[in-house]
Amino acid sequence: MSEHYIPVAAMNRNPYMRFVWGLVALAAIMAIGSIGYKIIGGEKATWIDCIYMTFITIATIGYGEVINLDNSPGGRVFTIFVGFAGIGVSTYLLSTFTAFLLEGKINEALWRSRMEKNIHRLNQHFVLCGCGRVGRNVAHELAVTNRGYVVVDPDMHEIETHLEKHPQTLYVHGDATDDDMLLKAHVETAAGIFAITGDDGRNLLITITARQLNPGARIVARCHEVRNIEKLRKAGADAIVSPDFTGGMRIVSSMIRPQVVSFLDEMLRSDKNLRVEEIVVGAGFPESRLGALDLHHDDYIVLALREKESWQFNPGQDALIKPGATLVVMATPQGRAALATRFTHHALAPQEG
Repeated sequence: MSEHYIPVAAMNRNPYMRFVWGLVALAAIMAIGSIGYKIIGGEKATWIDCIYMTFITIATIGYGEVINLDNSPGGRVFTIFVGFAGIGVSTYLLSTFTAFLLEGKINEALWRSRMEKNIHRLNQHFVLCGCGRVGRNVAHELAVTNRGYVVVDPDMHEIETHLEKHPQTLYVHGDATDDDMLLKAHVETAAGIFAITGDDGRNLLITITARQLNPGARIVARCHEVRNIEKLRKAGADAIVSPDFTGGMRIVSSMIRPQVVSFLDEMLRSDKNLRVEEIVVGAGFPESRLGALDLHHDDYIVLALREKESWQFNPGQDALIKPGATLVVMATPQGRAALATRFTHHALAPQEG
């Protein structure tokens, strides 16, 4: 995710400008040649004759001269000058245009090859199927919390809209209901899949396809129609989110618990990107008391502990941390990563606060 990907048009900006300047030079030669032939031809020469003379000289067409140069050595020298300059600029334009086409194709091929290699290096990432307004908000949250993800969408315009703010995004241009598109996103090693297009039917197909390709991944699906929720659940979705229901809950919360909503909004706007996260304790982690772990740090705060179906909110120093338990913490992305590493690699040594 560290490489900076840019659209092919931006890659070709320099050849494009060279081509533009070549056209400017050609226009200047045409103007100089026409004015020169007007002076040489005098009143008998029309502007059309002068432009024609300049063009056939530059193009080396060899048609008959409409302005007589038999008794004008200066006119012949001027024609030589126009010919050399015009042929030089025309050759430059042709080579620049060829380079513009070839460089664009080569850069695009190399760029896509690098992106595909980066996608296949990912592990425990997220596959985001759908890059509309909801999808872009999901992608933004994944980006600010330092989680790897790949976008899959058949609409290149939607992808490019997201790339404007997140140009480093890895993506697959295609339909996520197609097995091949999900395999290109390396779905078999993904930690989770978001089926969040604007169509319930497509989200259902994506859920079925993703579940077949990665039985162990967590799948979160978007659903508009309530009658489709059970279908998505049976298809393999672990969680179904209705934007209409969630939006309604947010509206009523803003009315009856405004300070809570204000707190959550402030958390999302914080420069430290604080989030409420969950940390699963590794299977080999030795049973320990919370106080012995010294989990006091500027980057995280322990809010709750869940073991099986029981919850401990604001757990005390004597609370037991057992393998398989889940810690709910408020943490920065760095704090989340540190805790995940600590409880995965069984590091018991206190960290500096």
